Amino acid sequence: MLRRFFRVFFSFFIIFSLVFFGANFYSQKVKGDLDEAPIVDKGTKSDSINFLLMGVDSKDVEDSIGTRTDTLMVFNVDKSSGEISILSIPRDTRVKIEGRKYKEKINHAHAYGGPELTLETVSNLLNLDLEYYVIADYNFARRFVDLIGGVEIDVPMDMYYEDPTAEPPLLIDLKAGNQILDGDESLQYLRFRKGYKNADLGRIEAQQGFMKSMVNRTLRPINIIKVPQMYAAYNDYITTNIPLSTIAKFGLSALKYDLDTMNTVTLPGESKMVSGLSYYVHYEEETQKLVSEMFNINNQTAVTMNK
Repeated sequence: MLRRFFRVFFSFFIIFSLVFFGANFYSQKVKGDLDEAPIVDKGTKSDSINFLLMGVDSKDVEDSIGTRTDTLMVFNVDKSSGEISILSIPRDTRVKIEGRKYKEKINHAHAYGGPELTLETVSNLLNLDLEYYVIADYNFARRFVDLIGGVEIDVPMDMYYEDPTAEPPLLIDLKAGNQILDGDESLQYLRFRKGYKNADLGRIEAQQGFMKSMVNRTLRPINIIKVPQMYAAYNDYITTNIPLSTIAKFGLSALKYDLDTMNTVTLPGESKMVSGLSYYVHYEEETQKLVSEMFNINNQTAVTMNK
């Protein structure tokens, strides 16, 4: 019975939180007056919810204006079936960004127009109506991993890279092999991108594997005593526009969510050189087929591809 409680709690906790690639457990971040009226749900009648996770290339989500996104993942959570699907979008994906003359890398959208422009850009790319987002910065990943006692990862290669001009400054120095990574080492692992044979796709696979390992570590019963600290981490480092009423509604179905069979895929496409720059060019037909299979799409949720 106790184990069941842990799974229910952490299912709700992880699905609606970031886990640096997750959504938000309980966090409509409110600043200022606590008596301020809460955001009200517009009326979600569907059994599923779609939202965009943005990991910002910044050490502080509050100061992330003008920065690029380092991670983009689109989630679908179906409370009737318990299925969770995650579509990763390579940061170098070549797209049309509203207000820009030429196509650019998708991670530029946040620098130009924050989460709203990023949400619009991803919606147009996938032909999917997205209105919800969750944003987190590096500090959340570091703090959360330390709270759960580290994450077990089989590091595939020696990883070394140094960039003192990065924000935050970047020093990666990890040895290959199976090990428990603490918060700082986890950030090194997540930010490493130079040594994978298939470039950014290799990094995305590493991120997806990291997330699954993180889920398993979070579900350990010992972590229940750390819940207050986890709440504090969410409040400090995550922001979202998902209404509390929507979060609560999906949380009530936590028993159904199957975290062991999360469907994680990457936007279909390939790396190409365009005008002397390296891009990830998606396959439009395969993308639309994949999106139709992964997300609940009907005539009311579809949007025009190039609106």
